[in-house]
Amino acid sequence: MFQIDPRLAGDSLEVTSLTLCQVLLLNDRRYDWLVLVPRHEGVTEVLDLSPRDQAQLWREVTLVAQVLRNAHPDRKLNIGALGNVVRQLHLHVLLRQEGDPAWPDPVWGHSPREPYTAEAGRAATERWRALLEQEAQA
Repeated sequence: MFQIDPRLAGDSLEVTSLTLCQVLLLNDRRYDWLVLVPRHEGVTEVLDLSPRDQAQLWREVTLVAQVLRNAHPDRKLNIGALGNVVRQLHLHVLLRQEGDPAWPDPVWGHSPREPYTAEAGRAATERWRALLEQEAQA
């Protein structure tokens, strides 16, 4: 049975489910940072997915990236899949801007997260969910 890796689950807030992926919001209020996790047990690499699921993954990454870019067209879009700490396949899609806490270096491991308050976290997940649904219907 599919489950989100406990570390990833502890570092994020649930946004929505797409055809293949669970979409999470990294619980760090400093960044617009969404994470896609294909809902397949034991998958650690993109190559572990069938060609059909690889294509679906890219469609979903593109959808999420477009939503982020539409929200803040002046920012730099970053897409990454590392998996050195959390082996479960997951892709990070986030916006960067000059002057953010890690700029211009990678955000991974740069500094401790600054979690959302409960209310702000709910508002952020609802916002991204609505924007994803709107873009998916376009």
